[in-house]
Amino acid sequence: MLTDGHTHTQFCPHGSGQDAELMIQRAIKLGFKKYCITEHAPLPPDFKDDYAGTEEGLTEASMASSDLEKYFQEMTRLQKKYQSEIKITIGFEVDYLPGFEDWTKDFLDEYGPRTQENILSVHFMRGTDQKLWCVDFGVDDFQQGFKSLLERPQDVFTHYFQTVRNSVQADLGTYRPIRIGHMSLVRKYQDYFHLPSHYDEKNLLLVDEILQDVKQQDRQLDLNLAGLYKPFCNDFYPGQSILTRAQKLDIPLIYGSDAHDILSVGRGYHLVKVLN
Repeated sequence: MLTDGHTHTQFCPHGSGQDAELMIQRAIKLGFKKYCITEHAPLPPDFKDDYAGTEEGLTEASMASSDLEKYFQEMTRLQKKYQSEIKITIGFEVDYLPGFEDWTKDFLDEYGPRTQENILSVHFMRGTDQKLWCVDFGVDDFQQGFKSLLERPQDVFTHYFQTVRNSVQADLGTYRPIRIGHMSLVRKYQDYFHLPSHYDEKNLLLVDEILQDVKQQDRQLDLNLAGLYKPFCNDFYPGQSILTRAQKLDIPLIYGSDAHDILSVGRGYHLVKVLN
């Protein structure tokens, strides 16, 4: 089934603001048969006390809690309206936040029954000051938050993969997300910071641990093409090395455009056959 498994909506503060209905219409025109709506879930109210970085990185990271009911109402309307043309699932891209696992589990316990597919992603990790920093909200934040790690680039990968491993192993309850989002998002600025193209032995062991857990838990990986179109990334997530290891374990890889605007829906899908 031709699927776009990772998309966003007008409820995303850092998106284009374009209407999800127009994005769905484009997916239909492109021949997609399944469309997963996975808007960024709200952040915990206390998250701001543990966050460092720019104010925009905090306020624009996710949809507002006050929009939850409007989100469900609108996405359910679209799901019903287009049901004869495309299968639409409604869910969230949920952030794994170290120290906030209980809040995330409570959120999923409350809203999970109203969703069909969710993604679990790491957009934040602890910096040298032990505060949480955004890994994808600009090179200045990345440099400030992870300056000491950048002196030994493999340490950047280690720190990120340790966080991803913790996310996969976290007890998030009955409604834990089925899909692990853009597992190599830490590479978004790899060209800018001249990060190495390879992972050292320590990081490959971490990757294998993560993938073994994903396999044992019957979860999926987000085959996210958005990185190819980021000016300092120029690669897909999770990258060829991790992709090859995941394929050997027969882990399901679900294409995702990670679209935040109409024209990004389905972008890069033609490459999936090459990658597989």
